[in-house]
This record gives sequence, C-alpha cells and structure tokens, in this order.
Amino acid sequence: MLRIVLLCSLLSFGISARAETETYNRVDFQVEAAREVANDLLVTRLSADIQDSKPARVAQQLNNTLNDALKQAASFATVKTRSGNQRTYPVYGKNNQISAWRGHGEIQLESRDFKAAGELIMQLQTTLQLGSVQFTIAPDTRSQIENELISAAIKAFQQRAVAIQTAVGAKSYQIVRFAITSGGMPPTYPIQMMRSSAMADEAIPTPEFAGGESRMTAQITGTIELQ
Repeated sequence: MLRIVLLCSLLSFGISARAETETYNRVDFQVEAAREVANDLLVTRLSADIQDSKPARVAQQLNNTLNDALKQAASFATVKTRSGNQRTYPVYGKNNQISAWRGHGEIQLESRDFKAAGELIMQLQTTLQLGSVQFTIAPDTRSQIENELISAAIKAFQQRAVAIQTAVGAKSYQIVRFAITSGGMPPTYPIQMMRSSAMADEAIPTPEFAGGESRMTAQITGTIELQ
C-alpha cells in the first residue's frame, strides 16, 4: 500500500511540474534599427623595402628610412603614427644559395583630418610605398551611434510587441527572452602605388579622399508571452 501511495505521489508531482513548465502563446520575432554613418577615420599603411648583400646594411637603411618618415609625420598634429611590422629575410638565388638580403618595414597612419593625411601621404611617397587605405568609423563615434540605435531598436521591439498583442486580442504581454546585437562593416579601398625610379623625379599629387559611409545596425531578437 505504501508503495502504491508513493507511486501515485510521484506521478502527481510529475504532472504538476510539467504543467508549471508548459508555456503557451509565445511569439518569437526580431526587429532592427539601421543608419548610414559617415566614416570619420582614415587608416592607411605605408612601407619600405630595402635589398642589399649585407643584412646589417639592410637593417641600417630600413631603420633610417622609417625613422625619417616618423620624424616627418610628427609635424602633422592631427595624424597619429605608429610603427608596424618590420623584418629582414634572405633572398635565394642559384643552387638555393643566399644571393641578397631584403628588409620590409611599415608605418601606420590614423587621422580624422583627411586633408592633412593626404598631404602627409603625398610627402612620404617619395620614400615609402602606399599600401591599403581604409575608411571606418572612429571608436567614440561608433559607441555613440550604437547606443542610439539600441534605443531605437528597443522602442521598435516594444511597438511590435504591442501590435502583436492587439492583433490577437491579448490583455498584456511579458518579455521572456531579449537579445541585442549590433554591428557594421566599414568599406576598404585597397590602393597599390609602387614607387619606381621614374616616379622619384615626378611630382606626386596630393590624394583627395572621400570617406563614404558605413551601415550600422542594432538588432533585437526576443520572445514574448501573451496573457
């Protein structure tokens, strides 16, 4: 008898627990807030390549070239400059023997002042090679826009929830799940401009940059339960 009573109690508990976990009238949906934002930060990379039969001379020439470029860039207050990758490696010729040594070094420029950055790039191209140019949104601008988009997305989520509640004739709703994601990809414009001996005697025009725009988004995916 005790065993039967215990079994009935367990069955009753299982039914009660299952009833408590069962859910009804739940709706999943997603909303998005988006904006085209002007890219306000230019990031570019310039490099130097030196080749010589002696690795010490390669290192010396490379260091001198990069140091001169950094000194030249220091006069542009609105342009941030940092050193990049630098390495020296052997060049192999016949019979897999080392025929020369080559050095490669980079510097990176960042600026919101596109005009000043263009002027500096023009000057540095007499000794350096221009690699890629990327236009993106500055971190503080991105943070501000993300906050604004998240607020707009939350408002859109609330409006959608009320619209669903009204459409089905529910008295109210409660949020069961709520997830926020944000993002946006900046465009990249690769520019290859190799400096040749002919270019050394030619006037290099100052590049004019148009930063374009990046699309920023904030998405909310959630679940509501109608009551």
